[in-house]
Amino acid sequence: MSMTRRSLLTIGAGAAVTALAGAEPVAASAAGRFDLAAPASPLIWKKALYDETVLQSFAFDNVNGHIYAVQLKNGAGSAAAGDLCLTKLSLTGTVLGHMYLRGFGHGVQIGVEPAGTSAYLWTETDAVRDSTGNAWGRRLARFKFVNGRTLTPSSSGLTKYAPISGATSTTCAIDPSTNRLIMRYRNSGAPRYAVYSLAELKAGAPRKLHDVAQPSGLGVFQGYTAYGNYLYLLDGTAYSGSNPAPGNAHLTCVDLRTGAKVQRSLTQAGKSLDYREPEGLAVQIVSGRPRLCLGLASGVAGARKVSIFYKSALV
Repeated sequence: MSMTRRSLLTIGAGAAVTALAGAEPVAASAAGRFDLAAPASPLIWKKALYDETVLQSFAFDNVNGHIYAVQLKNGAGSAAAGDLCLTKLSLTGTVLGHMYLRGFGHGVQIGVEPAGTSAYLWTETDAVRDSTGNAWGRRLARFKFVNGRTLTPSSSGLTKYAPISGATSTTCAIDPSTNRLIMRYRNSGAPRYAVYSLAELKAGAPRKLHDVAQPSGLGVFQGYTAYGNYLYLLDGTAYSGSNPAPGNAHLTCVDLRTGAKVQRSLTQAGKSLDYREPEGLAVQIVSGRPRLCLGLASGVAGARKVSIFYKSALV
């Protein structure tokens, strides 16, 4: 483990899984999995972020009741440079603050680690531009949210993690029910997902609890999260002449213990939105009960909005 201070990815890979000895059991509070065919309810509807670009992903501070959302920074060249805007929101979608992250990546997925009345964000960093003209992170970063601050990969207060040597396109999500970090990465092949204890990773002694391949048969990748023993994936594209309403947004559930695809379902959440591009997944905990939340971008270029819907039925 070395420790120092999205692409238009079309998904395809076998469901290979690496069996790992000594994987920690999941707490009873995180038992079960979400029913992806259950109806979705709205949490926030057509709210603006700090910048006007498309939402890329989001995550919850379930202790302090906040949403953190990330998007490409306003202005030409942000995708190639890996410049991001991070917005802090109330649970009703009111903007509470922002940060700029220059040279971090594409914002495919982020994680939030509550800390007292504040929070630390986990993102990609050390972005490298690829042949598509987009930049993707090569390491993970942890930093405290400070309203109005701009960070670069060399900023003070930023800790970097590279638990898998040579990995590229590294992003992460945090399962709030288990305090595990799920890292999506590439290492000379199709995307994979490695799971770590957040505490062990921070202590510099990461131990893989699971490592599974992204399943085949999905569409354009748009986000992921985990709850207990299950990984959830979001894929699809914005409405278009070839993708009319209700669209092609799908949710997929994967068993982290085996790599098996458990369920896949078309979601029609927010189908009345214009544009409607699926963007990001996260787990919200409300009165001790989990919600699987999915993000949807809408609106016209230069004035994009974000909506979040949730599913709470477990099976």
